[in-house]
Amino acid sequence: MKYVRMGSTGAQVSQLCLGCMSFGSMADWTLNEPDSLPIVRKAVEAGINFFDTADAYSRGQSEEILGRSLKELKVRRDETVVATKVFIPMGRGPNRGGLSRKHIFQSIDASLERLGLDYVDLYQIHRFDYLTPIEETIEALDDVVKAGKALYIGASSMFAYQFSKYLLSADKLGATRFSMMQNHYSLLYREEEREMNPLCAEEGVGLIPWSPLAGGVLAGNREAGTTRAASAMGRSRFNRQEDQAVVDALRSVAKERGESPAQVAIAWMLSKPAVTAPILGVTKAAHLDDPIKAVDNPLSEAEIAILEAPYVSQAVIGPQAPAEATLPEFRARAAEPAA
Repeated sequence: MKYVRMGSTGAQVSQLCLGCMSFGSMADWTLNEPDSLPIVRKAVEAGINFFDTADAYSRGQSEEILGRSLKELKVRRDETVVATKVFIPMGRGPNRGGLSRKHIFQSIDASLERLGLDYVDLYQIHRFDYLTPIEETIEALDDVVKAGKALYIGASSMFAYQFSKYLLSADKLGATRFSMMQNHYSLLYREEEREMNPLCAEEGVGLIPWSPLAGGVLAGNREAGTTRAASAMGRSRFNRQEDQAVVDALRSVAKERGESPAQVAIAWMLSKPAVTAPILGVTKAAHLDDPIKAVDNPLSEAEIAILEAPYVSQAVIGPQAPAEATLPEFRARAAEPAA
């Protein structure tokens, strides 16, 4: 495994990050604790020291499973980088979600308890909050860092103009600056190259893209008929003829190299500026094999050109897409009486 700086910070992380959204019991594709442990073990044995979860993943179960797994495997805390997130409502009723000072303070303590840690290395805002003043969020995050409960802060899945507001506000307030951006980025979805990626490169913010295999499409899960491929999300994305052309180019390069499409897709991701580590969401330990091989097998400029040539711009997809729908939906959820 190779290690790089986490963005412009001094922290060292593996070039692959293990995503833990699959840990828990909230969906038919998520894994219970006994099935999750081998995945964490495989990652640790491969030298992966970067782990990403969120309070909302299976309503806290993911954090609990990750924390217990790292403890059972006796992973050194001083060598490990653990990231989690805050924003998505953890239940019905007021103050259960968002980026208010109240919810951030409640959430960091709850996350630390579930993880069994004294601090997290990276604390990320899961979405842009249309209801909370940006300054309130920035000051709350800064206080979390000053209290020693988080070392760095990051963000995920928002428009570039929104992230720039957070960056500017932090600078104006002299507060802790965002170190990382977790964005939606892959060979099949490159709209982030227009604004978010250049913004982060210029501001010294590292990228830890989620869904680098496009929900498994770049790994061939549709042909394999996996559960996630049959989900509503799996059916609704990347169905254009132009998308198939990208997949065909990927298969061609992979065949020529004698490698799997998944390995080549991750190698492409690792070639992109500002990318610190793609986040790998897996449901089997064997799914880590190809990404691990990609770290030591870079692509040539000619191969990268072949992979990128078929891409055709598309409408924004992902959690940040329906900006106008996010606000009323969030308000409706927050207003529901507690269960």
